Amino acid sequence: MKIIIIGAGFTGVQLAKRLINGKNDVVLIDNDEETVRHASNRLDCDVVCADGNNLQTLEDYGIDNADALVCVTSSDEVNMITCSLVDAVYPELLKIARVRNYAYYVNTTSAAEKHAGAFSGNHRPLYGIDYMIHPDVEAAEVMVNAIEHGALTDSIAFENADFELYRITVESGCTLDGKRLMDVRTLTDKPVLIAYIESAGETALPSGATEIHAHDCLGVLLKKDDVADFLALCGSKVKRLNKIALVGAGRIGTIVAERLIKHKQRNVFSRFFGLQNKIAKDFVIIENDETNAKNASERFPGVRVFKADITDEAFVHEEGIDTFDLVICATHNHELNLVAAAYIESLGVENSIALVSTAAFADIARKIGVEVAVPLRDTVIDSIMSHLKGKSVTGVHSVNGGSLEITEITLSENSSVQGKALKDIAENGVFLVLLVQKAGESSFAVPIGSTTLNAGDKIVVITTTLDNQHVLEKFGGSK
Repeated sequence: MKIIIIGAGFTGVQLAKRLINGKNDVVLIDNDEETVRHASNRLDCDVVCADGNNLQTLEDYGIDNADALVCVTSSDEVNMITCSLVDAVYPELLKIARVRNYAYYVNTTSAAEKHAGAFSGNHRPLYGIDYMIHPDVEAAEVMVNAIEHGALTDSIAFENADFELYRITVESGCTLDGKRLMDVRTLTDKPVLIAYIESAGETALPSGATEIHAHDCLGVLLKKDDVADFLALCGSKVKRLNKIALVGAGRIGTIVAERLIKHKQRNVFSRFFGLQNKIAKDFVIIENDETNAKNASERFPGVRVFKADITDEAFVHEEGIDTFDLVICATHNHELNLVAAAYIESLGVENSIALVSTAAFADIARKIGVEVAVPLRDTVIDSIMSHLKGKSVTGVHSVNGGSLEITEITLSENSSVQGKALKDIAENGVFLVLLVQKAGESSFAVPIGSTTLNAGDKIVVITTTLDNQHVLEKFGGSK
């Protein structure tokens, strides 16, 4: 594919890296000379110093034969206008824009719902943008998903699947310590598959002979109801979240609170709190900014809102925050989130979630004891990548800063693996098929070597980033 990216900031550069690793043709455009020079030194692609919202510039660099345009400048308006401009001339080109202003997101959704008939069929989307990526919404959804699963570790959910991929640390002296992967199924009767292992700072796809050691981190595919049993094998257990504190009532914190209180009240609060009328007692919001705290009080009248500093130990002890089961740090200050999460755990809180900027900071957070770290920028890149892989791909998830990639694929009629068993198409160390949903069936299952694949089957596959395009072509039939 040929992709033109407008904006050479962190997101633009990291997105370009992922696409280049997948052997795509990438052009990166930015109008800041220093930014362009810095990006040029890091990327093996065309990096151009020019105005990306100039149609002539875009045509000079091949917009007429490109497959997609991705706008990730610091300006929502530039991103949106550029997509609209290109859509007027090249309506068939896929256009993706990062839009931070939540009002645009809400207004677009509202207009599409209100005028559903007018925007059906061949009508172009609003603003000419095929996909609007809202960083705050993407990050908030990841955080809420972590809360729903007990905030015990990072997890990845798959569309319409009972299984999720959990990142679980192996404790010293546990049942799995010293065992080989091929021995795991003798230790449990639950369907389980170990997708990857992080050991001694390296992440890899394992084989049956791979040994598991204390302090390794496993990527484990499990049904939600089986997590507790497998955690026991790893020397851990699921902790019940009876009391939750949310730190930060800015954009992301507000979205998290809305998802928890309004949209998911029955299946989140009833699950962790028991009775819904206990929300006022067992869910609190802590915000240091007076305006944000006031807005949160008005928006969530059934919730206690403190105008306070989470790093103030006197406040923490006085209000009993150190007795809470979970603290979610979701302020706009990502460094503060990391420090505050680690600090609050040092005072006795057992579980924490921290919003951080990148996967590198997420790795640091885990090393200092934060259970779940949500990297805002990498979450955005994953969302963009899922739209760039073609119609056969319904989801993309990166693992450990992009060293591995998990892709949800619907097998194409052009796929070279049609009618073949997994054992006959295996490539050790290159990919591993985690789940298969046979065409016409409603549920996913963990496959075995004799599982045969056919067009229309949906699969979830984990690959090394360097081999991702090869695997995508193999299963999806793309060229």
